[in-house]
Amino acid sequence: MQVTAIPLPAESALHAWRKNGDFLDCYAVASDIPVRQAANIIADFPSWAQFLLVIRRIVTAPFGLNNDGPEADDKMGIFPIESETPAEVIAGFDDKHLNFRVSVLKHDGQISLATWVAPHNIGGRIYLAAIMPFHIAIAKNALRRVASA
Repeated sequence: MQVTAIPLPAESALHAWRKNGDFLDCYAVASDIPVRQAANIIADFPSWAQFLLVIRRIVTAPFGLNNDGPEADDKMGIFPIESETPAEVIAGFDDKHLNFRVSVLKHDGQISLATWVAPHNIGGRIYLAAIMPFHIAIAKNALRRVASA
């Protein structure tokens, strides 16, 4: 169940969003479950991560940030699905302070979880820096849960 940091696999469609200066990370774990099943597991946050989202909602409310994601027919948790193939699900949305997408990709006997963020302003960069330790913990926990499935 070892989660490892890897470069974004070449076959990921997330490369289309990436520009110089953007944030991108990617973690992977051995798994051969279907990609949509992995995406659903990843989006089903444990109670401690849900608690962090409640705190986020309280802290960001005065800034008018989107806490529930825009309306969409198909979502991965609160994130609208932008594209889906048998190998990859990409979800996310654009907000006032930053744009972000997550990719769940099945490749080479692994499931990877990549996060791309493009901050719009200093507020987006401060937000990204503030949530980084929590982001890493949530991403690694999500992939451990995928490996256990």
